[in-house]
Amino acid sequence: MIPRNPQKTGCPEFRRTLLSRRSFLHVGMLGLSGLTLPQLLAQESPRRQASVIILWMRGGPSHLDTWDPKPDAPAEYRGEFGVVPTKVGGIYLCDLLPLSARIMDKWSIVRSLHHDDAGHSSGDQICFTGYPAGPDPDQNSHPSVGSIVAKQLGHLNPRLPAYVMIPRMVPGTGPAYLGVAYKPFETGADPANNGPFRVPNFALAQGLTAERLADRRGLLASFDQIRRDLDGTGQLEAMDRFHQKAWDLLTSEAAREAFDLDREPAKVRERYGFMPAFDPKASDRCGAPAWSQRVLLARRLIEAGVRLVTVDLRWWDTHVLGFESLRLGFLPRFDRCFSALIEDLDQRGLLETTLVVAWGEFGRTPRVNNQAGRDHYPNVFSAALAGGPVRGGRVVGSSDEKGAFPKANPKTPQDVLATIYHHLGIHPKQQFINEAGRPIDILPFGQPIQELM
Repeated sequence: MIPRNPQKTGCPEFRRTLLSRRSFLHVGMLGLSGLTLPQLLAQESPRRQASVIILWMRGGPSHLDTWDPKPDAPAEYRGEFGVVPTKVGGIYLCDLLPLSARIMDKWSIVRSLHHDDAGHSSGDQICFTGYPAGPDPDQNSHPSVGSIVAKQLGHLNPRLPAYVMIPRMVPGTGPAYLGVAYKPFETGADPANNGPFRVPNFALAQGLTAERLADRRGLLASFDQIRRDLDGTGQLEAMDRFHQKAWDLLTSEAAREAFDLDREPAKVRERYGFMPAFDPKASDRCGAPAWSQRVLLARRLIEAGVRLVTVDLRWWDTHVLGFESLRLGFLPRFDRCFSALIEDLDQRGLLETTLVVAWGEFGRTPRVNNQAGRDHYPNVFSAALAGGPVRGGRVVGSSDEKGAFPKANPKTPQDVLATIYHHLGIHPKQQFINEAGRPIDILPFGQPIQELM
């Protein structure tokens, strides 16, 4: 890092040397985006400890039944729930979120998000990449925010992946043209299941030692070198990085410890929801898994040095008996683990550097359908953000009286992604080369949500 006081460097040559090295390393990428020298220097001094947790509420949580209740709307819009006042005067939440309400001073809400795609996978693509879905909405045409972070910032801890998905990838989370080296590490095993949590990737086959594995790895490397010398696409080099990451994980005690939930005290696990205080049979009917332990694992990974963790909190697709599903499963579980995560990060001194974003691909229809549920609705929805640059106790934007459209200060998913990139020190107009050889901006548009800061 270049000192603020150039006199401490001993001579101007020191500064010129650092500048030259940094310019050389980044001139290709930054030159494509047209960044100026001051912008280049700004990109070279990110907060190295900055990290992100995305709580992905796949299926689309109802904004009216979570963070944007409409108690004065007609019953067919208002729904079955009441409201609860929060710690911050003038802000009200659904009355099934009392724990979140008590810590409203530590997190904020954006109530005016919108886009125009009502498909699950295509909505996922917009919220993870900032771009519309391609021909196959289940496959990325553009890199996810996690893959961009892994590519641009790399590892905080070289023995841990930069980007983790718990338990496995969902549409929108892939690396697209960045290549396989920037896929998320998937835990595979699910902390929400009963019994001990063990990541299968860390287990050596019976009779195979780390030493024997190293011998095999060396032999494969010698064969790969021949192919690599003939490869002009860079794909083998990317695979090398991918295999190196896998090797580091397999042989890393730090990684095994970070993924070991059994190291957490029972009291902490219970705070997140290790022992749910509601009817498991009822929650089975409504389809809400006990994903609270996934959220706890995310905190462990961030604390150990992972850059970005996405937690799959599916499946908020509440078309039928939606209020029953929310009452018996989704809202109590989310309230408990979300509030536990924010307080836990705060108590550990991690909230200042960890941005938490909780949202889904869209909201739900303002009018309740004839099956006591709500349907897909991208015209307006909400997101909850905490930590990093976000100040607590704020509401950005609003929806109209029935929760049908943005009323004031409309925002887009690209603005949320720009806020994430701002926190991490990544310029959204930096570019990468796609499969066709064209330079593509990280984001097509969007600005950090300054009102949150």
